[in-house]
Amino acid sequence: MHSGELIASFAEFAREKNIDRPTMIKVLEDVFRTMIRKKFGTDHNFDVIINADSGDLEMWRTREIVDDNSEDIWDPDKIPLAEARKIQSDFEVGEEVADEVKLEDFGRRVVQTARQTLIQKIKDLEKEMLYLKYKDLVGELMIAEVYQILGKEIICLDTESNELVLPKSEQISKDRFKKGTNIKAVIHKVEMNNGTPKITLSRTSPVFLERLFEQEIPEILDGLISIRKIVREPGERAKVAVESYDDRIDPVGACVGMKGSRIHTIVRELENENIDVIQWTDNLQLLISRALSPAKVSSIQVDDARKRVSVYLKPDQVSLAIGKGGMNIKLAGKLVGMELDVFRDLEGEEEEEDVDLMEFTDEIEEWVIEEFRKIGLDSAKSVLALSKEDLVRRTELEEETVEDVLDILRKEFEQ
Repeated sequence: MHSGELIASFAEFAREKNIDRPTMIKVLEDVFRTMIRKKFGTDHNFDVIINADSGDLEMWRTREIVDDNSEDIWDPDKIPLAEARKIQSDFEVGEEVADEVKLEDFGRRVVQTARQTLIQKIKDLEKEMLYLKYKDLVGELMIAEVYQILGKEIICLDTESNELVLPKSEQISKDRFKKGTNIKAVIHKVEMNNGTPKITLSRTSPVFLERLFEQEIPEILDGLISIRKIVREPGERAKVAVESYDDRIDPVGACVGMKGSRIHTIVRELENENIDVIQWTDNLQLLISRALSPAKVSSIQVDDARKRVSVYLKPDQVSLAIGKGGMNIKLAGKLVGMELDVFRDLEGEEEEEDVDLMEFTDEIEEWVIEEFRKIGLDSAKSVLALSKEDLVRRTELEEETVEDVLDILRKEFEQ
């Protein structure tokens, strides 16, 4: 293979990989200089001239002419007079001679190795370019095509057929994809594993929900409304706190849209995830009240030192505040950054008709009582107000344990 064929085949391969001309020339020169160093021990007195368009390659070695008896004849930068005159008969000591080195001088095996090295360097360069491209795009929304569905992940392709990974852990539990369909996701992280970039997508990240809001709500994209915080249980429920920089704009109304038109598009994309849009405020008590919506809070006591909040609600509002499986209160706590404890507000009711659960510690183990208190049930009547099935579903207690507790509490009021 002569130099023209080698460079032409490499140039075509580089163009297919979208490698720009200066980079391609640099890679070619690096490989040829490596060949020179292996053969001659140095490359600093060599000039490598490459024309990628024509496929021309010239390698010139420049040396200073010394006397045949000089001690410098072993210096790679020097050439004996007798040898120099074989190139040109009228050379004299002290002049410089430039002689061309042909690619063929390196031997067939070295040239083949050079070709393989060139291809590998371009592949490595392509991987590095992919890594740098996506590293700058972390947190951005993108659409990718489902290429292969595996047990623990889905392989997707971008518009340039680069592989992206959507792990099971980053999928919404209700997500169901088919090969060839397009999916929306956010670029979650980009890593280099053994020289190969791994690009991970996510549909469960709060950033994904934030990007969907930016896409559907122009006021957010324009900077008139900002998203202060997002907390999610992917596919189930989310709370989004928003703030307006223009007093004339209602941030919650703008995000929800006329008859919910804007929010419905986002809800559908998230497999019917229930989204609560809340107006942000620096008033902690007001923010907690809004975060616990749709429940109506009676009063709030904040313990800043312990980062805990005692929230008091009317008995009929407790279950609303807690939500299905305790999700509403859990997300509200994350949104305000504090632990929320829910209590029944019995003011105005005859408290003597009810009994605090802690009064039953001689009959009911404290860890069992704590399970009820976690879901806002701190009195006997609050427990008796729910069915056995509801109590089993909302706590982590066995059915038999719940049954025993109900029997103990019923007997208290029968007496």
